[in-house]
Amino acid sequence: MAKNTICLWFDKDAEDAARFYAETFPDSAVGKVTRAPGNYPEGKEGDVLVVEFTVAGIPCMGLNGGSAFKHSEAFSFQILTENQEETDRYWNAIVGNGGRESDCGWCRDRWGISWQITPRVLMEAINAGGGEAKRAFDAMMTMQKIDVARIEAARRG
Repeated sequence: MAKNTICLWFDKDAEDAARFYAETFPDSAVGKVTRAPGNYPEGKEGDVLVVEFTVAGIPCMGLNGGSAFKHSEAFSFQILTENQEETDRYWNAIVGNGGRESDCGWCRDRWGISWQITPRVLMEAINAGGGEAKRAFDAMMTMQKIDVARIEAARRG
């Protein structure tokens, strides 16, 4: 287990989420699955309690802690994509698996985790500054899933 790990709270579906992430994103895997050694407030002995997994190279653990806490956009994974095909693949995987679309390249998976599916061209445009950044930013503000061709057109003016 890594020295610094992101811990994500789930009601009871940490293993399902970890397996979905491992199937969807490169450099992702499910590691150790630990079962509860005894009963706890929203579970019983033998239930999956903790799942160690990696998402796009980031070490994580899913804790099946119950329904007390919900996810929000205050935490998100940002996945940098190289082109429209990759953007579409990740977006469609998340939204098509019970997730939902949001604005500006954000979507939420069926477990409530937020994702920013962000084409590299958008970040390059914003980091360029000036009019190019403003045009790309203004275009992004009208989108849900990012349209690479529209961002490229906005960069050119």
